[in-house]
Amino acid sequence: MASITDAGVVRSFNEDAIVTEPDLGLALVADGMGGYKAGDVASGMAASIMVSELKRQLREAAPTADSIAEILESSLNRANRAIHKAAQANPQYHGMGTTLVAALFHDNRLHFAHVGDSRLYRLRKGKLLALTQDHSILHEQVALGLISHDDARTSHNRNLVTRALGVETRSQCEVQDQTVEVGDVYLLCSDGLNDMVDDVNIELALNALQANLPLTARQLVMMANDNGGHDNISAILIKVLAPFPAEVQSRGLFGKLFGWLK
Repeated sequence: MASITDAGVVRSFNEDAIVTEPDLGLALVADGMGGYKAGDVASGMAASIMVSELKRQLREAAPTADSIAEILESSLNRANRAIHKAAQANPQYHGMGTTLVAALFHDNRLHFAHVGDSRLYRLRKGKLLALTQDHSILHEQVALGLISHDDARTSHNRNLVTRALGVETRSQCEVQDQTVEVGDVYLLCSDGLNDMVDDVNIELALNALQANLPLTARQLVMMANDNGGHDNISAILIKVLAPFPAEVQSRGLFGKLFGWLK
């Protein structure tokens, strides 16, 4: 596993939060928003609450595919309530919120949840695929045929999300799962990456550099900054080197077999 976060060229502070928990099989990116630097409060709260809740619930009982989906959703809802409550109680935090994408690897499957426009990609056999669909005005416009994909890249609406943690009393998250294959590379990122670097060039970088994930992560950030660096940039890269059945994870060997790269 490799992770990186960068303020970008334009912004003076970083409101993204990233988490990597190899022992848990967890990776998470949150992209905060809000005035007076409240975005970093929202993203930090989301990250810390998600990790503590997932640790607690996953260790209470042997997880199953169904229970992991429920655990992800309940953890997101708890984070959402905490952020919303803090925003209501503190005037300086009013209006704060955060996008979030979380990936949890268990028993040869990937379970993932997202809210907003932070993304999860998969590179399999050289082909890049976005596993999440943005909760954004722009995505809805493209889906309805109101704007082309090319025009979407320069649209002023590209950062307007329709869902975020902390904005409403209950989160509207999406939770999915799928089988993992050896050789897969997964990328979690904030929109500061994919707004500046299109999918074609992300795919090229991953294919060229995936043997060295830390180098790949640095290259992605450099590409985003070279293209303007208009937002904070965060990325987590994970490559699957071996199967990770539940019994292996339970013996604490998950990190070695899964191939986390520091």
